[in-house]
Amino acid sequence: MISDNERYNQTVKPNTAFLNELKEKLPEFFTKDGAFDLEKFKNQLKDKNINELSEGYQLNFIGKDYARRQAGEMPTTVIVPDEKQNNGEGKDSKNLFFTGDNLEVLRHLQSAYANKIDVIYIDPPYNTGNGDFIYPDSFEYSDEQLSTMLGLDDEQIERLKSIQGKSSHSAWLTFMYPRLQLAKHLLKQTGVIFISIDDNEDGNLKEICDEIFGEANFLAQVVWERAYAPINLKKNFSPSHDYMLVYGRDANIIETNGIVRSEEADSLYKNPDNDPRGDWKPSDLSVGPAVEANIYPVTTPSGRVVEPPAGRSWSLSQKAFRERLADNRIWFGKNGDAVPSMKRFKSELRKTGITPMTIWKYDEVGHSQSATQGLQELMGGKKYFVYPKPIKLVQRAIQLYSDENSIIMDFFAGSGTTAEAVMQQNVEDGGHRKFIMVQLPEKTYHTNKDGKKIPTKGGRIAFQDGFMSVDEISRERIRRAAKKIREDNELTLPEDFDGSFKHYRVVKPVKQILEEIDDFNPDSVDLFTNMVDGFSSQSLKVDGDASGEETILTTWLVKDGYSLDTEIQNIKFGNYTAHQVEDSRLYLINEGWSSSQTKELLNQLGTHQLEVQSVVIFGYSFNIAELRELENGLKQLDSKVTLIKRY
Repeated sequence: MISDNERYNQTVKPNTAFLNELKEKLPEFFTKDGAFDLEKFKNQLKDKNINELSEGYQLNFIGKDYARRQAGEMPTTVIVPDEKQNNGEGKDSKNLFFTGDNLEVLRHLQSAYANKIDVIYIDPPYNTGNGDFIYPDSFEYSDEQLSTMLGLDDEQIERLKSIQGKSSHSAWLTFMYPRLQLAKHLLKQTGVIFISIDDNEDGNLKEICDEIFGEANFLAQVVWERAYAPINLKKNFSPSHDYMLVYGRDANIIETNGIVRSEEADSLYKNPDNDPRGDWKPSDLSVGPAVEANIYPVTTPSGRVVEPPAGRSWSLSQKAFRERLADNRIWFGKNGDAVPSMKRFKSELRKTGITPMTIWKYDEVGHSQSATQGLQELMGGKKYFVYPKPIKLVQRAIQLYSDENSIIMDFFAGSGTTAEAVMQQNVEDGGHRKFIMVQLPEKTYHTNKDGKKIPTKGGRIAFQDGFMSVDEISRERIRRAAKKIREDNELTLPEDFDGSFKHYRVVKPVKQILEEIDDFNPDSVDLFTNMVDGFSSQSLKVDGDASGEETILTTWLVKDGYSLDTEIQNIKFGNYTAHQVEDSRLYLINEGWSSSQTKELLNQLGTHQLEVQSVVIFGYSFNIAELRELENGLKQLDSKVTLIKRY
């Protein structure tokens, strides 16, 4: 018999090793049957795909080049720590909550959290045409810049800009594409993303996910039964389901944990014939449609001859049937005259649980009405959200593809269901999963021409209760959920249960700071302003009591690949405080650095009292003389220490 390896070797071609390496690195460019999609690869290499605009909507949608470009852009915002929260109730928490545009947050996280996320669950806007989605980008680039960047003529630029403030399919795809592209890079190789969606964009979402993740990494389209009763006012059909598209980073190595077996499921296993292998249950031996070679008569122990039902065949060949019969794996009923079935032994089941099916019923994972009622009760009887997702629905996704130390992300956090699902799962199995939530600060009000705050159509109750934006409600929901979990599990709750979060706001610097940055002259001997203060939470007009130094340091740590729970050591050079991270980098941000600090730093580095590979400075805080002295001094050291200047 030819071994698997020998059989594989017979198919090897001169480029097989190269293609295998390419498939590992870029699985999205391979079809379901393993063939390399050269045209797709060539299209991705193109600077400009102008013909997509003339072809109009399908996968080549208006705005696709713009969306691809967005995925490659660097963030133009800063990360402002909420020092009240982070040094208060969230001080010891490993969970993260970001308030801001999720596209900017995803850009920030590309270095620090690349290949670290185990499960992403998102519930993006559905684009039903009822105001749930409007394309938010205002195209800050000029027509001339858009023409240069994307190779568009005037007419094509107008078509691109036409999606502003619209809810068309092209607008929705342009919105989703860069976010999914960036999300993919955050997933581990074994990571999985679940995306909730309805009929309006399901087909389009499948198309762009096939392109971004690779069609070979499509795992399932789950149907969630979200309603238990029809809406009789509907003219034709009353929708009772939504979908979850499930993609993996690398389907070749991904394997589900399975659904935890219930006592009811285990009770189906018996041992009526005292088989020494233990409990088992019978499984139908016939399958359809029929395979002609597997239609054959079977004689039962009682002498009765049976064949598979019409249109079906046995699931085993005659040879395989005889082998299993000899191994006492075929059951003919207690009296020996029943249609044969296969014995499935409990001891041979997947140890990890039941393989999930693709229809998730509301009695298993909850429905929309139960989710709404549950959240309403948690929030003191107030209905702040319409149709939140059930905790059990998200919890099942977490169960299937995470372990006890996994990181779970949701960058459309909404009401905060995913955070509660993570905490609940940790309580149930003793895990230490961490969550990363991202939510846009959508206001619950608008300001009229008289400057008066008027609640939005769906935000009236929240506004009246003092919630000025959706992210505030989400964070409050997490706090209340954690409190309820503690109360419900008072005797069994682990001491290290993490029921809080650290909070960060992702904010664009104000116009004045941007203008000062633009006018800054690094060759000037004298500094004309303290740039650091411009990045404090007060200057950026957000809550949180963060200094400008804390904002800059936080933003840089993430940029340099450090997670937000990285330990930071403060190092004193006279009256100047620098920040050291992992014997690797030393950050100098504030003004006040002088010759004496340079001498002390060089002395500590030269005598190996301090070990770092690079010194990172905030260029706006250093005049040209200080900068040159530091730069020349580092060059003279025996050990190589790189100076990185940032502006």
